[in-house]
Amino acid sequence: MQLSALFFRHQYTGLSCINVMKKSVFLFAMSIMLLGAGCKKEYIVPNRTIFATLNPGNWIKLDGGRSYTASINMPEIDNNFNDYGGVLVYISFDNGTYEQIPQVYNGVSYSYLTRSGQIVLEIQSSDGIGTVTPPGSVKVKIVLIESL
Repeated sequence: MQLSALFFRHQYTGLSCINVMKKSVFLFAMSIMLLGAGCKKEYIVPNRTIFATLNPGNWIKLDGGRSYTASINMPEIDNNFNDYGGVLVYISFDNGTYEQIPQVYNGVSYSYLTRSGQIVLEIQSSDGIGTVTPPGSVKVKIVLIESL
């Protein structure tokens, strides 16, 4: 009987050690969670929207009128942003309706390219052969998307 009592006591002591270890791990995990919950969270909204207006006189004729180009100064686009950021361009021919470029509108193909300090819009006939007339005054919405 004494042998079984010793075995039971030894087994009980082993469980006690496990319970103490569980409590230690639990307390350590809780302290880590409390420290992590107290950290300041920052929300970065890196996108910027810029509006510009292109008037008929802004368009420069190329290829005998088969294509036109107009540039918009964008100091926000530096070499780093041009390499790693994103640019979305929308154009509005009337109030409030924006269409994303590239786009074909009334047989005219609209596209753009970006370079440091500029966005260059280009128009040409959708078939690439005919001549085009630049649009009247149009609004341009530019969304700059920062890439971190």
